Amino acid sequence: MQWTDRVRHVKVILVIVAVLIAVISLIVSHRLIRDLEKEEQNKMEIWAEAMRTLNEADENTDLNLVLKVINENHTIPVIVMDSQGTIQSNRNIRLPNKSKVDSVAYVQQLGRKLKASGKYIRIFFNEPEEKEYIDVCYDDSFMLKRLSTYPYIQLGVVLIFVIVALFALLSSKKAEQNKVWVGLSKETAHQLGTPISSLMAWLAILKETYPDDTLIPEIDQDVKRLQLIADRFSKIGSAPELELYSLSKVLQNVVAYMNRRTSKKIAIESQISFEGNDQLVLISPSLFEWVIENLCKNAVDAMGGVVGKIKISAFRESKKIVIEVSDTGKGIKKKDIKNVFRPGFTTKRRGWGLGLSLAKRIIEEYHNGKIFVKDSEKDKGTTFRIELKASNH
Repeated sequence: MQWTDRVRHVKVILVIVAVLIAVISLIVSHRLIRDLEKEEQNKMEIWAEAMRTLNEADENTDLNLVLKVINENHTIPVIVMDSQGTIQSNRNIRLPNKSKVDSVAYVQQLGRKLKASGKYIRIFFNEPEEKEYIDVCYDDSFMLKRLSTYPYIQLGVVLIFVIVALFALLSSKKAEQNKVWVGLSKETAHQLGTPISSLMAWLAILKETYPDDTLIPEIDQDVKRLQLIADRFSKIGSAPELELYSLSKVLQNVVAYMNRRTSKKIAIESQISFEGNDQLVLISPSLFEWVIENLCKNAVDAMGGVVGKIKISAFRESKKIVIEVSDTGKGIKKKDIKNVFRPGFTTKRRGWGLGLSLAKRIIEEYHNGKIFVKDSEKDKGTTFRIELKASNH
């Protein structure tokens, strides 16, 4: 099973477990809270009956049990209001640090709020007239309110656990990918090293044997190109050392190389818009050239061998150095734009889907910049944009 499949399965399992925990927790907590609410309501009915007995008591009524019921309530907030809405008494109400007048107004307002929400018991006196009554307004106890928030706290903890677990999985996946990149790159550089050394030795012999041969300089350029490719592979395996380098020189090298390797049907030009027609940037020259070459090669492929144009623009925008590579190719489908930098994604019949993912790695991880598709339109072309931090030089 591939790593991506394992990660996907683990993600699904984590989400399912989190949902099950959340649902079970909410159901159990809801039932518990509902039972406690019923219990508190029953207690308040008994308390209200005790208040009625107290108000109708005469000299023959035993008040010991009544007073015990009333005084035993230490948790449920209660406000007793008469038929005119005046506060008669209250218990277990947490008053804010206000004056006595403000506290009375606060209790009055809370009583009306509880009454409006239906959380009250009406007790009538002097039956059957039923003109005199009191309203016993009650609220949930502090313990019940805390219990009602518990499921959401638990849900938050579960979500945090899932997020941390997913982050750990993605981090381990990224670390494994980095190891693969490093190993593959260094092995490629190593494998190229031996034949390049042999080619250099044979080239030296050819130069001595046939000093006037016009093909030798071309072979020499190709060998140097192979050396550059090997150097790039060795650098991409780990973070390269950056240096202040001429951006104009990088772009000129790319244009010169692409012009030699591209059909005459395709015009490649660069437009550099800086003061003094140049700009020093903190880059790895060989790797940055590789990125621009990759974008240009993709542009050439997008034109499909027909007449077209590639334009490389470089300019300063606020505190950023911007490089844009535009072509007049077939464009990128909107649904594919978000995937173009994903390793393995390609629309070519023969392609590995690694070029743009390498370009993204080089720009964003090694140069702390950004690379993205600025715009693309079918049969009109595509523009890739690179943004780097401007240096003070």
